[in-house]
Amino acid sequence: MRRQKGFSLIELLIVVAIILIIAAIAIPNLLRAKIAANQSSAVGSLRTLNTACIAFSTSYGIYPTALTNLGPIGSGGTASSSSADLIDSVLAGGTKSGYVFTFTAGASNQSYSVTATPITAATTGQNMYYTDQSGVIRVDTSGTGAGASSTPIG
Repeated sequence: MRRQKGFSLIELLIVVAIILIIAAIAIPNLLRAKIAANQSSAVGSLRTLNTACIAFSTSYGIYPTALTNLGPIGSGGTASSSSADLIDSVLAGGTKSGYVFTFTAGASNQSYSVTATPITAATTGQNMYYTDQSGVIRVDTSGTGAGASSTPIG
């Protein structure tokens, strides 16, 4: 009788089981890393927005009324108070790296506030962020919403 070469079904099942065990360990770590990256991106975006708002205020004497005022200029145009070309079109759109950025202009455009809220807390980010014309970025980890009284980040 001739003996066939190859893997038995049991050997293949053992290999598949090992691969599944490794995947069960790696996938949650990957999701946590993605959440951490999104949260870092949100903080970086808030820093960018603070810098852009200060530059806007220096140029026009008031803070912007909306994120789109900080965005890119149209084709062939020049920078103005309606499109100052201080941030990219992605951030000016209000959504970036799993976070939604909400800009609120203050009275007579002499102040502003920005909140960053995760699109889906379980997969895109767990922290909520807030900043205003003071430049201090604040974080809320409880899920109730970040505001002026939230804890400043280090």
